[in-house]
Amino acid sequence: MTAPLTALLPPGWPPPRGYANGMVGRGRIVLVGGQIGWDAEGRFAEGLVAQAAQALRNILDVVREAGGGPEHVGRLTWYVTDMAAYRASLAQLGPAYRAVMGRHFPAMALVQVVSLVEPAALVEIEATAIIPE
Repeated sequence: MTAPLTALLPPGWPPPRGYANGMVGRGRIVLVGGQIGWDAEGRFAEGLVAQAAQALRNILDVVREAGGGPEHVGRLTWYVTDMAAYRASLAQLGPAYRAVMGRHFPAMALVQVVSLVEPAALVEIEATAIIPE
């Protein structure tokens, strides 16, 4: 079986670390609105790493509802309230990310924002998935 998405790496570009420069795929598009680090009961996970992992699990819940999995996620946009905290958490974020997403690294962007709608939220992540027909 061929991969549902293929990473794009222009000639001469160095391979990205932990993300893809671009992804291409064919199928149904699933747009997942920003997910934050709370569970179905509205309880927040403690800390940035735990909230990021929960936000990713929430994204996959939506993607699975459409019949997909982590391998179908083509893009993630992360919004964090503290870039320094994000950078300081990289050693813990990698394993937390892989525990949810495996070794699938879609195109990603990371943006620092002043705040998020939920005051306790430290990160919000939105996604685009492409699920084969």
